[in-house]
Amino acid sequence: MSSVRIMDEDQIRRAVTRVAHEILERNKGLDGVYLVGIRTRGAVLAERLRQAIRNIEGRDVPCGILDINLYRDDLALVNKQPVIRETLIDFDITDKTVVLVDDVLFTGRTIRAAFDALIDLGRPACIQLAVLIDRGHRELPIRADFVGKNIPTAKGQQVRVRLSESDATQDSVVVEG
Repeated sequence: MSSVRIMDEDQIRRAVTRVAHEILERNKGLDGVYLVGIRTRGAVLAERLRQAIRNIEGRDVPCGILDINLYRDDLALVNKQPVIRETLIDFDITDKTVVLVDDVLFTGRTIRAAFDALIDLGRPACIQLAVLIDRGHRELPIRADFVGKNIPTAKGQQVRVRLSESDATQDSVVVEG
C-alpha cells in the first residue's frame, strides 16, 4: 500500500490559523460563537482553533467536545458494543453560532450524526462546519464552511490525520492506498 504525506506540522498549523481568521471574519468577531469538536481529532482541532483565536483576538471562545457514537447510522455495522465517551459541553448552544469542528469530511455521515447530537443539546441559531481536510465523495448534501485543505482522493483511499495530542506522534496528514 502506498502512502503520500499531504501535510506536515507547519502546514497543519498554518491551516488552523487561516481557518481561525476565516471564522472571525465570517462571524464579525466572537460574540455568540462557540466551538464544538467531534471526538477525537475534531476535539483536538477545536482546541487548536481556540488557541489560535485567543492569539489573534486576545479573547477566549467557549469550546466543547461532542461524542456522536450513539447517533451514527452505521452503529450496528461498526460494533455491537460501541464505546461511548462523554460529551463535554458546559454552555448553552441555544441561539448561538456553533462552529462544529472535525478532521476529515468524507461522506457527510459523521457530520449528520453530529447535527443530531447538537440539536438534542439545544437549538443553535446557526451551525457552521470547519474541517482540516475535505476529501470529497459526499453521500449527503453537506458542505464545509471552513476548509484547511481540499484533497482529491479515490473513494478506496484512506486519509489519516495524525495529531500529537491524540496519536502520540508528529502532526501529519497522509493519504494511503
